[in-house]
Amino acid sequence: MINPYLPLPVKVQKITIENETKDLKTFDLEFCDKNDAEWFKYTCGQFAELSLLGIGEVPIGIASSPMDNRILQFTVKRYPIGVVSSTLHNLSEGDTIGIRGPFGNGFPMKDFEGSNLAIIGGGFALTTLRSLTKYIIHEKNRSRFGEITIMVAARDPGEMLYKYDLEEWSKREDIKLIRTIDREVDGWTGKVGFAAPVLKEISPSSGNAYAIVCGPPIMIKTCIAVLLELGFKASQIFNSLEMRMKCGIGKCGRCNIGSKYVCKDGPVFSYTQLEKLPQEY
Repeated sequence: MINPYLPLPVKVQKITIENETKDLKTFDLEFCDKNDAEWFKYTCGQFAELSLLGIGEVPIGIASSPMDNRILQFTVKRYPIGVVSSTLHNLSEGDTIGIRGPFGNGFPMKDFEGSNLAIIGGGFALTTLRSLTKYIIHEKNRSRFGEITIMVAARDPGEMLYKYDLEEWSKREDIKLIRTIDREVDGWTGKVGFAAPVLKEISPSSGNAYAIVCGPPIMIKTCIAVLLELGFKASQIFNSLEMRMKCGIGKCGRCNIGSKYVCKDGPVFSYTQLEKLPQEY
């Protein structure tokens, strides 16, 4: 077994600027050693630690799908006081960084099979939901899942992630895609409104279905309230949390909620699990 404390070298193959403010970039990474690539097997919803020698490391959700060959994708937000995120944003294609992982539990993909899925993402938190969506709509997997409703919420059109993917998804007849922004903008043809009211408007059916919500804490809270009102049971609702994770393996204690560690027991939790935990999320 590979040492979980030891970063593996990966090369930056491509960098994509995701938003108008240019503080969100997606990094396409490829393992320098093919044997490392064979070992690094992950499921949708997991995360990894991106590291820079002499700078530090940061936990980031995996945005690529397990069906993607060789390439791992991570979308990183630059924070003014974030040394690691700022240094990552200054990287160039061809540079080498380190990666540890994969960590966390991921989404219960086997449970999702045969069911309808309502995928609800807001802002930067769309990353692991992109991994999930790309996996289930892949030609080898699509027949194993029912109807797919995807709702993407952002502050404004310029802050909506993965526009290239959303454009492709909008052309598919086997996906219902809804895009919404907080307030009216000239030329916008999608929905206008916060995530929870728009979710209530589109009202995905709770019959033979699961809902997956990832976004800012207030969005998760309000969308869960809507889903419960629509008839979803707590066991049918899953969330992905990113609460103060640091080491990734449950040793530093930074991300604990009650008896749980987000990095080990999560970051994916059912609402049934969250109901039993302290209200810290």
